[in-house]
Amino acid sequence: MPALSMFYGIVVRMQNEHGGKHHVPHLHAIFGENEVVMDFEGNILEGSLPSNKQKLLDAWIVLHKDELEANWNLLSNGEQPFKIIPLQ
Repeated sequence: MPALSMFYGIVVRMQNEHGGKHHVPHLHAIFGENEVVMDFEGNILEGSLPSNKQKLLDAWIVLHKDELEANWNLLSNGEQPFKIIPLQ
């Protein structure tokens, strides 16, 4: 699963999931032993992160929603995604 961005210990990943279990465009974010799956509207589909890290991820998703959607489309077409600027 390609890493799209990394910031404050959070690794954001996305993969092509034709027929996957979530059925909506989404990302996976990992912080240590914690993982959350979220759609691009900021809804949690599965898992959790510590609240302070979740707030950072929520802000990053709002800032980069268009880029996330573009990467989802690339992956859906079998192409490689591009990196997205980390939260600073």
